Amino acid sequence: MANILIFPVNRAVDTLAVAHDVAKLFNQAEVFNPFVDLARTNEMLNAGKCDDWLDNLVSDVAQLNAQHKVIVGVAPEDNVLLAMQNIALASTFNAHIIFVVNGDDAEKNSQCVAAAKQLFVGQNVVFAGVISDTESVAQDNQLTYLGSATRLQGIEQLDCCETDRVSPAQFRFNMIDKARRANKRIVLPEGAEPRTVRAAVICHEKGIARCVLLAKREEVNQVAAQLNITLPETLEIIDPASLVEQYVEPMCQLRKSKGLTPEQAREQLQDTVVLGTMMMAQNDVDGLVSGAVHTTANTIRPALQLIKTAPNASIVSSIFFMLLPGQVVVYGDCAVNPNPDAAQLAEIAIQSADSAKAFGIEPRVAMISYSTINSGSGPDVDLVIEATNIVREKRPDLAVDGPLQYDAAVVPSVAQSKAPNSPVAGKATVFVFPNLSTGNCTYKAVQRNANVLSVGPMLQGLRKPVNDLSRGALVEDIVYTIALTAIQAEQMA
Repeated sequence: MANILIFPVNRAVDTLAVAHDVAKLFNQAEVFNPFVDLARTNEMLNAGKCDDWLDNLVSDVAQLNAQHKVIVGVAPEDNVLLAMQNIALASTFNAHIIFVVNGDDAEKNSQCVAAAKQLFVGQNVVFAGVISDTESVAQDNQLTYLGSATRLQGIEQLDCCETDRVSPAQFRFNMIDKARRANKRIVLPEGAEPRTVRAAVICHEKGIARCVLLAKREEVNQVAAQLNITLPETLEIIDPASLVEQYVEPMCQLRKSKGLTPEQAREQLQDTVVLGTMMMAQNDVDGLVSGAVHTTANTIRPALQLIKTAPNASIVSSIFFMLLPGQVVVYGDCAVNPNPDAAQLAEIAIQSADSAKAFGIEPRVAMISYSTINSGSGPDVDLVIEATNIVREKRPDLAVDGPLQYDAAVVPSVAQSKAPNSPVAGKATVFVFPNLSTGNCTYKAVQRNANVLSVGPMLQGLRKPVNDLSRGALVEDIVYTIALTAIQAEQMA
């Protein structure tokens, strides 16, 4: 499947007509106009809901059966805010960009195309060419000339091969869609925490998961009143005290090797994270999300004691899905293991690659260090070299390389200079950091300074899905983590 964005660089272009003419040159092509409901589009963009707008478009495009989609852009001079969405559309749909310019003033047209091209500086996009009355416009801007609006040429030979890059909007759509279809019951031990209550309501309204809030109903009602939100009648709210007794004996059985007594079990079950974990251990819920108030250790410890690690896992690790502009990548481990040895680092890499694949991201694993290939030496570099070799031995099917500096892992020009023969450098999608300090600092720096949504941490290596939240988590972070948990539950079933 290939997508093309028709970008009109001046108002005189009949964009829709050009889009239909281009579509005729391809088999199984369909025109998609994101601006057909212009009033609704303006309303959403002016309200700061660009992500929601894009998510809706991805959903609309998913309904089309055509192999190729020709997307209608908007002229910059029509509306600046709308015109900026050409960039978002090209990135979201991995679309090849065709600039279209009208008029017989070649110099002015060249300047218009140059200005439009500049909008995409730093963006991971492909310029297919220019449609113009004069060929010099394309030559001036080092673009392929595709003919005039009335006589197209060479478009059907465009390099429209697919890319495996997953855009943030596509990732969000896929995640929510998979979670809805999974229809899982997810327990939220921090049931009266305001962000958690709001997230549960959103998940209920959107059908993302069947959330269970562990809290007294009056406490949740009070929070809802403070937030000015209406609790759906069918949203499950369970008083933790009403559940404790039914899990005392099963918990004693699970911990009999440790000599746990019923009195000790009752005491531990006062902790709603422990209670929620027992609900999952007894298959009464499908997954657990906690951490808006509790620490990572508080969330993970009961899972390790009562759920245990998966049969093929020796450690529990974590990843974040980082929704970078234009592409979603995976960072691991940024939340759990402080100083993994080489074998553990290798397992983190393998777990992270498998998780990326499960969520639609083709894994190309970069083992991150301050050194690229053989440019540095010392214990820290040796650790990454050994871990990389272990991954290659255990999983020869994975594209992995290291040590790689971050810039060598993501920038093609740097990769060509520092690691020209690497199967990963310049195009990594999974980044494995050598220790928790590096990973945690990196993800938070990217998240906050680049205003990037980070989804996670998603825990890996447990028999059933338990996921931890950052205590600084936003409501949307919690919603997406619930969705991830539901998908994991489906995959582990």
